[in-house]
Amino acid sequence: MLTWTQVYTPVFGSVLLSALVAAIPVVVLLGVLGFGHVKAHWAAIAGLTTSLAIAIFVYGMPANLALASAGYGAAFGLLPIGWIILGAIFVYDITVKTGDFEVVKHSISGISDDRRIQLLLIGFSFGAFIEGAAGFGTPVAISGAMLIGLGFRPLKAAILALIGNTAPVAYGALGIPIITLAKVTGLDEMALSQMVGRQLPIFSLIVPFWLIWAMAGRKKMMEVWPACLTCGLSFALTQFFVSNYMGPSLVDIIGSAVSMGATLLLMKFWKPKTTWHFDHESKEARQADADARPNLSFGQVAKAWMPWALLCVFVFAWGYPAFKNVLNGGAKGSENFLKGISLVSFPVPMLDKAIIKVPPVAIKATAEGAVYTLNWLSATGTSLILVGIVSGLLLGLSFSELIKTFLNTLKRIRMSLVTIAAMLALGFMTRYSGLDATMGLAFASTGFLFPFFSPLLGWLGVALTGSDTSSNVLFGGLQKISAESLGINPILSCAANSSGGVMGKMIDAQSIVVAGVATGQQGNEGEILRGVFWHSIALASLVGVVVFLQAYVFPWMIPVVVTAVLK
Repeated sequence: MLTWTQVYTPVFGSVLLSALVAAIPVVVLLGVLGFGHVKAHWAAIAGLTTSLAIAIFVYGMPANLALASAGYGAAFGLLPIGWIILGAIFVYDITVKTGDFEVVKHSISGISDDRRIQLLLIGFSFGAFIEGAAGFGTPVAISGAMLIGLGFRPLKAAILALIGNTAPVAYGALGIPIITLAKVTGLDEMALSQMVGRQLPIFSLIVPFWLIWAMAGRKKMMEVWPACLTCGLSFALTQFFVSNYMGPSLVDIIGSAVSMGATLLLMKFWKPKTTWHFDHESKEARQADADARPNLSFGQVAKAWMPWALLCVFVFAWGYPAFKNVLNGGAKGSENFLKGISLVSFPVPMLDKAIIKVPPVAIKATAEGAVYTLNWLSATGTSLILVGIVSGLLLGLSFSELIKTFLNTLKRIRMSLVTIAAMLALGFMTRYSGLDATMGLAFASTGFLFPFFSPLLGWLGVALTGSDTSSNVLFGGLQKISAESLGINPILSCAANSSGGVMGKMIDAQSIVVAGVATGQQGNEGEILRGVFWHSIALASLVGVVVFLQAYVFPWMIPVVVTAVLK
C-alpha cells in the first residue's frame, strides 16, 4: 500500500505563511456562511472544495486519499451525528403531536413564568445533563427544541442553546474527552481531570450570568443574580469536587442534577421582583396564556414529562460503558448473540494507515488509522429513536402514526443531514491533509505566550472538528510536545486544550447546523453563527488568561500528584 507523509510547512518552509494558506477553507466556510448569506450546505461544499484544492495542489496530498478522507467524514456525519439529530427531533415531534409538550410548557411556567429562570433550567442545567450523558450535539438539539416550545423565538433559542452548552463539554459523554486525552498523550487521566476541574468551574460560574446578559441585557441579568449564582455556583462546586476526587465520567451528570435541584429549591423561597418576557410577548397574550393554564394533576405532569425522563434514562444507559459493551456484542470471552451483528468495523479503503503523521505534530512517526464503525444499536441516536417509539406508544399513538411522524421528521431535516455530512467531510479532510496541524503549529510557536494560546488551539480544534474529543486527539500530542520544549507542565497545556475547546463548540459548523435543525432555522445558519461568534472568541480568550495565570502566577493550582509523576 502506498503511503503519504504529511507536510506541515509547504509554503516556502514558513509556518506562518503555511498557516495562512491552511486557514483559507475555514475562512471561506465561515465567511460565506456568516456574512455571505449562503445556505449552510453550499457553504460547506465551498469550504470542502477549497480544502481539497489546497490539500492536493499545495500540500501534495494524493487525490484518492483526499477524496477518501472526505467520504469518511461524510459517513461519520450521518452516523452517529445525523442519527442523533434525527432521534432528538423525533422525540420532540412526538410530544408536540400528542399535545403533551403543552403540559411540559405549563409545568415549567408553574415554576416560573420568567424567561430568564426558564433559560437557566433548560439551557444550562438540563442541557448539561444531556451533554454529560450523550454529547455530540444532543443537548443543543433538545434544549433548543424545548426553549421554542416554551415560547422562545427560534433564532434566539438556537443562539442561547449554543452559548449554554459550553462549560459541561469537556466532561461530556461520560468523560470521554478527558479519557481520550489521557490515552493520546500518555498523561495521567486523573491529573488531567483535576486540572480541567481547576479551570472550567470558573466558567461554569460565569456562563449563567453571561447567558442571561446575552438574552436580556445587564440590568435584567442583575435582577436575577441570585438565580444565576445558585445555578452556576452549585454546578461549579460540584464540577470541581467530582473531577478532583472521583474522576471525569460523572462530572456533568452529578453537577447538572445538583444545579437543577439547587435552582428549584431557591425558587421555593425567592422570586425575581419582576417577571421578564420578550418584547414580542404582549401583556394581553401573557395574561391570556396564564388564564388558560390548566390546573394540572401530578399524573398529567408525570405523563407529559415521561418521554424526557425516558430520554435521560436511555441516553445514560447507552453511554454507560458496560451496557454499551453488551449492545456491541459483549467483551472478549463473554460474547453474546449480537457479536458481529450490532457492531461492524472496517478500514476505510485507500485511507487506513496510508497517511503518516510525523513530529513535531506527533511524538513519533505514526500511521493514521481510518476505521469506520457501524454501531447501529449502541449509537446514541438509536436510544433516542427507541425513546420516541416507547414514548409514542405510551402516549397513545399507533405504529402507523409513529411511522408517519418519523418520516415527516426525516423529510423536514433531510437537507440538514446533507449539510452535516458535508461539514464533517470538510473536518476530516482538514485533519488527514494536515491543514489543521499547520494552524496548530502556528499557535504552538508563540513561546512565552503559549499558555495563553494553548486553549485557543483547543478552540480551533473543536471549531474544525465539532468535538472536544476529536480536538484532544488532534492537538493533544502537539500540546504536550510544545509545553515540554518550553519548560511548561504538559498537564496544564493538555488540559487547556480541552478547556479552551469547549468555547469552540458554539461556533463549529456541526453545532450550528444542529441548532438550526432543532429550532427550525434551516437557511439561517449564518445568523446563528453571527449571534454566537464573538461570545465564543471572548470566552476562549478568557480561558487563555486563566491558563496563562496558572502557568506563571498560580502554578500551585496544578495538581500535586502531577508534579510527583513528572519527577
